[in-house]
Amino acid sequence: MTDELLVVRAQLGERAALAELVARWRMPVWTYVRRMLDVERADDVSQEVWLAVVRGLPRLREPGRFVPWLFTIARRSVADRLRGEYVREREGLVASDVVVGDPVEAMVDRAGLVDALSGLPVLEREILVLFYLEDLPVEDCAQICQVPVGTVKSRLNRARRLLRERLEEKGYRS
Repeated sequence: MTDELLVVRAQLGERAALAELVARWRMPVWTYVRRMLDVERADDVSQEVWLAVVRGLPRLREPGRFVPWLFTIARRSVADRLRGEYVREREGLVASDVVVGDPVEAMVDRAGLVDALSGLPVLEREILVLFYLEDLPVEDCAQICQVPVGTVKSRLNRARRLLRERLEEKGYRS
């Protein structure tokens, strides 16, 4: 059954269709959010994303565009969390922003890549995550980020260059 059909059925009130959508997209959404934030914040933000999906699904006009709509909600939720933390930090309420490491990833060989990725500016990290790790086409990335396709391409180019530089600084060779 397609996502579009599940969305329509969920909009008509079928709980099983909504449950199927959540089952299909829970991990991809969590993975995207996790790649933008640390583990603890990813759990909280993912829950916020699904709450927004449940509330907004009846108003989704184009059921065939569910995936970009879903990732747009996830993107906004991540941005809201980062913005809120930045404001609290600027007000002095947060002494330091320590990223909690994932012990499993620390043992995996790709720890350097994860570290380099997390060190990128948010816009560049976001576009790499959406395009390469979530495997979304440039057009969907543009819709999610609410920028033109050309901007996505230039951000991808800049993000690749920045990631390459960070990895080379850590001793990795291209």
